[in-house]
Amino acid sequence: MVAGRKRKTTSSCRRYRELRGSATIADMSENDDSVRRGVPYAFTAFAIWGLLPLYWKALSAVDAASILACRVVFSLAFIWIVLALRGNPAWPRIFADAKARITLLLSAALIGINWGLYIWAVNSGRTVEASLGYYINPLVNVFFGTIFFRERLTRLRWFSFALASAGVVALSASTGSIPWISLVLAVSFSLYGLAKKAAGLDPLEALGAETLALAPLALAYLAFRGASGESVLNHSFPVLALLAFSGIVTALPLLAFAVGAKLLPLSVLGFIQYISPTLQLALGVLAFGEPF
Repeated sequence: MVAGRKRKTTSSCRRYRELRGSATIADMSENDDSVRRGVPYAFTAFAIWGLLPLYWKALSAVDAASILACRVVFSLAFIWIVLALRGNPAWPRIFADAKARITLLLSAALIGINWGLYIWAVNSGRTVEASLGYYINPLVNVFFGTIFFRERLTRLRWFSFALASAGVVALSASTGSIPWISLVLAVSFSLYGLAKKAAGLDPLEALGAETLALAPLALAYLAFRGASGESVLNHSFPVLALLAFSGIVTALPLLAFAVGAKLLPLSVLGFIQYISPTLQLALGVLAFGEPF
């Protein structure tokens, strides 16, 4: 009788282990499939961001502030179309909350600074310095994580942070000046990420709200330039077409990133994100002939 119960118990345990093993294999297979589907989206997003200097260089005949203003206006138009097709966007309700409005205005100001400085840097022959900002950015995120979210750093992360800091010091020593473009781009984008996280919107809806907040300033600047006889409409058709499509090249990588971020673990996403500054650095040195 006892032996029978033991055999039954042993059989049950074996069956449980088999089921657990099957579940583990299924989970691993599902995770592998998720990674396989997510990598192309993430790669596309970071590749487009990495190649954007070519786009802004093609618009070098236009001043950086006008490019930024057009980017805001046409991004807003394109995102509104996408959100209308998706239906029921959350950000109109968010604007009804005073605290959320302040958060979104802050994130809008930060992304405006980041975009404007980046465009100016590329068209001023400082793409290499701009690329360094996005190499530093993940480490600034880690630093802010320890301050705002009390995240504990491993020794490896402390070492990485120290190494990046040493790189900034070395660059400052070699150029004789502080790489302020790199630092402002890195810090502004990290703070932007924090503000967006606090707003609680998905990436596209957040960008829709931010460009809506920036649009009055952008339109006012374009009107001022037009009244001064320096309207962007004075440029050639190819330039105007590039300005109009700046909204699409802003939103498309964000859509691809949103899909990739849902499918990929952070460890994989963190590795892929270095594609962007690496491409920017390569363009700065090889295509634009900047010193390195």
